[in-house]
Amino acid sequence: MKLKRVSQAMLTLGAIALLTGCKGKTDPMAGMQGQNAAAVATYTVTSGDLSLDNEYPATIKGKMDIAVRPMISGTITRVCVDEGQRVTKGQLLFLIDDVQYQAAVRSAEAGVASAKAAVASAESQVTTIQSSVATARLTATNQKKLLDKGIISNYQYQTADLNLKSAQSQLNAARQAVGQSRAALAQAQQQVVNARKNLSYSRVVAPCDGVVGEIPNREGSLASPSGTPLTTISDNSQVYAYFSFNEKQVLALTKNGSVSLQAAISQLPQVKLKLSNGEIYGQVGRVSTVSGVLDQSTGSAQVRALFPNVNGMLRSGSTGSVLIPATTGRCLIIPQKATYEVQDQKYVYVVGPGRKATSRAITVMDQNDGQNYAVTSGLSVGDVIVVEGVGTQVKEGTTILTKAQASAAMKAMAAGAKKK
Repeated sequence: MKLKRVSQAMLTLGAIALLTGCKGKTDPMAGMQGQNAAAVATYTVTSGDLSLDNEYPATIKGKMDIAVRPMISGTITRVCVDEGQRVTKGQLLFLIDDVQYQAAVRSAEAGVASAKAAVASAESQVTTIQSSVATARLTATNQKKLLDKGIISNYQYQTADLNLKSAQSQLNAARQAVGQSRAALAQAQQQVVNARKNLSYSRVVAPCDGVVGEIPNREGSLASPSGTPLTTISDNSQVYAYFSFNEKQVLALTKNGSVSLQAAISQLPQVKLKLSNGEIYGQVGRVSTVSGVLDQSTGSAQVRALFPNVNGMLRSGSTGSVLIPATTGRCLIIPQKATYEVQDQKYVYVVGPGRKATSRAITVMDQNDGQNYAVTSGLSVGDVIVVEGVGTQVKEGTTILTKAQASAAMKAMAAGAKKK
């Protein structure tokens, strides 16, 4: 029963002992006496298409993040919502002390009443003067007829004509007074509108549907338009993930300018979002915009991807990574676990003549899928490489046992154990 629980490490040691003890050409282990050996898995290099995810660090923001600021200054008398609460457009968020603004409305309304009275008085004055002008005009007309007949003197006619001109001048002045009083009324009415508007600003409401952010000021705090925002409303029914493309990536995207930026964006595949905990977000998104201007300090263009956020799991201010899928085309593919690294150079163990492991330097693409590498040089289709025990059981010159050899070693170990 104990033999059934022999570990792989014991198998390797047993194989070594067997190799050193076996004699004769008929032994399947012949020719490998005295050498280190290991029964480990191998992989035959093949070519294929490797699907890769190009990863870009991203910052998540709500589709609309609006800083809520008061339009008037005053003391907060009531906070009507709480942090993290979902609100709808127009919902009451804060109440600001409105006593002075109510007084301003009443004062403005009194000003309108006074201005209306002034307009009425001026219009009444115009009516009175218009009557005087009519009388003076009639008198002047009659005096002219009498003058023409020689009944009255020229002096008497001129006096009547002067009276008419004086009355007309008074009428013009009265009409100007009416215009001024009407302008004053319009100004007073506008003051009422402004006062009522300021009064309405004492009720701070949500500018859009969304989630309430931090509320730094509570009841009793002074709020002002130039001060700290009362809160932020984040519309996160959809979220934007902001990341960057460098100049070379932008040129590659547009095929060196042969394709318009908008056309290139429309041809991009759907993208995924890796969350800060390493999990992949359940909804896919699309790249919606690429900035047309490169940042002078970083040499990169800002890119924005849009993701649905129906359950509200994604929050504005979170971080993650945008994954843009790409295929390598036909290439050599090997498991990542088959490699080891020395001074930034990747190596594999190739099973060569005599099934001896020989280290070989390789180069791979920068992008990978997390499990496989796309090899650009160092290997060929059909090469056999070690994918197990690299750097531990397998070293330079280690003999790699086949399944048949490992089975023979097991049987030999069992037979030796029975003899004892």
